[in-house]
Amino acid sequence: MAAKIFSSVADHGISVDMIVQNVSDKGLTDITFTVNRDSLQRALRVIEPAAQELQASSPRAQEGVAKLSVVGIGMRSHSGVAARLFQALSDAGVNVQMISTSEIKIAVVIDEASAERAVRAAHKAFGLAGSAGGEAESA
Repeated sequence: MAAKIFSSVADHGISVDMIVQNVSDKGLTDITFTVNRDSLQRALRVIEPAAQELQASSPRAQEGVAKLSVVGIGMRSHSGVAARLFQALSDAGVNVQMISTSEIKIAVVIDEASAERAVRAAHKAFGLAGSAGGEAESA
C-alpha cells in the first residue's frame, strides 16, 4: 500500500515530509503524511487513482497546519526532551495532531493558528526564549 502511494507521489515530483502509518484494531491501515502547501491539490489528484486501485478510502487533506521541529545532536544523549516539549505545548494550549521522531529531531504538526504560541513555548522550555529564529513551518 505505502509503496504504491509514495511511488505515485514521487513520480510526480512531490516531496513528502512526515509520514505516520497506523494499523487499527480492525486491521485497517491508515497513512498520514505532509506535503508542502503548494503541492497539496496535486498530491490529492495523484493519490486518488492509487487509492482506488488499492480499494482504499479517498484521500483527505487538512489545511491550516504547521510543523514545529526541535532539532539537536544532543537529543540522543539527553532523556526527557520529548516530555519537555509536549509539556510546554500542553501548557500553552497547543494540540499536537501528529508526531514524528528521529535520533536528532522531534517534529509535530499543530494548528497553524497556534504556531507562534508553540514556538514561544518551545523556546521557553529549552532556554531559547531570547534567541532569534525558530519559526514554525507551514505544512
